[in-house]
Amino acid sequence: MDTRSEIERFLRTGDYDAHGRALPGDVLERERRAHDEFREALAMEVQRRTAGIGVPEKLQGLDVVALTRRKVEPMVRGLFPVSEQGAVLSLLEKSVVFLTPANIAQVLRESSWLSTAWDLANLYLLSVGAELLGPQAPQLLGLSEHTTCYVSLAYFDEAPPFADYLVHEAAHVFHNCKRRTVGLPETRRREWLLDIDFRKRETFAYACEAYSRVLDAGGNRQARIALAEEYAACAAPSDERVSVSEMVELVREAAAARNGWKRILTRCEPVARKVTRPPEMDGAPVSQPRSQ
Repeated sequence: MDTRSEIERFLRTGDYDAHGRALPGDVLERERRAHDEFREALAMEVQRRTAGIGVPEKLQGLDVVALTRRKVEPMVRGLFPVSEQGAVLSLLEKSVVFLTPANIAQVLRESSWLSTAWDLANLYLLSVGAELLGPQAPQLLGLSEHTTCYVSLAYFDEAPPFADYLVHEAAHVFHNCKRRTVGLPETRRREWLLDIDFRKRETFAYACEAYSRVLDAGGNRQARIALAEEYAACAAPSDERVSVSEMVELVREAAAARNGWKRILTRCEPVARKVTRPPEMDGAPVSQPRSQ
């Protein structure tokens, strides 16, 4: 198969030969060329499909750092001790990237993995109403890679009342980032910012997302419990990795707790790490964010 055919296959399906065997040169040269040529072709194809689309007015002058901090601060305050909150907030407030006509080409060219670049390309195309690259393209609203959260422009459209995929993607950073990355002490048992069971990572992110909306709209415990019941009536994450009944139970439990964030974390920790905590160790009360 020649180089052009390989590039076309990648653009259409996201599949590719990691060793670039259709390209000339030794192994290292082929891999380098595959890295560069496939990304460049992807960026050019996305730009071709979205020619003439400008940066939306809703993003002009937007302070992304301030928006991100406002969204993630309650979660950080609830999950980390005071001594660590500053470092984690500093990381997260600079972690969010909205994919726009102004930055999409650079993002695709600099993405660590070709598979991630392909997913990001489709995330962006979907957000601007352009044709996706192929019939199997994922229909994503957000995606996390290492400590970066890529978010669709659809974030600013009217969304379901318990949806906030900026918070969802930020929650994934906690299990992707090591403590030493942000200057926090690390031990053999505390390597990552938060230790989340691999099978519970999506559950954790969805629960944080829904609870953030409950917390934002509910000014007191009674109101939060009522909102959790509203969530129970409409909860249906379109993700086979999570159980809707488990999500409902988790959000109900969080809404009734003094610190719902810690309840979510406890339910999503690896089984071997779980210990019985007396009620007074459930964490300090969480400051309520302002309603939007």
